[in-house]
Amino acid sequence: MRRMGSILGIKPEAIAEYKRIHADVWPEVLATIAACGIRNYTIFLKEPENLLFAYFEYHGTDFAADSANMAADPKTQEWWSICMPMQAPLETRKDGEWWAQMEDVFHVD
Repeated sequence: MRRMGSILGIKPEAIAEYKRIHADVWPEVLATIAACGIRNYTIFLKEPENLLFAYFEYHGTDFAADSANMAADPKTQEWWSICMPMQAPLETRKDGEWWAQMEDVFHVD
């Protein structure tokens, strides 16, 4: 299992809508997340900085392939087309990233 953390900005005017749609994520999107080996997926919001922090545990063996499978899913693409205009990616993210990946520097069970 691999722990993953990422961060992304959110437009202040979109916060209420972002919360609303994430209170009832489409079942097809949730099924794709699970099929791609992702468990314990949580998104946190930090205001007033308007940052989203995502945490999940990856239980697969090929994260790149599972990420590509998720990105190819039509229902996930539709979901992202709704979410992405609300988001504000960090300028410091790496090429190819939307959510900026974070380094895991400490963990204790």
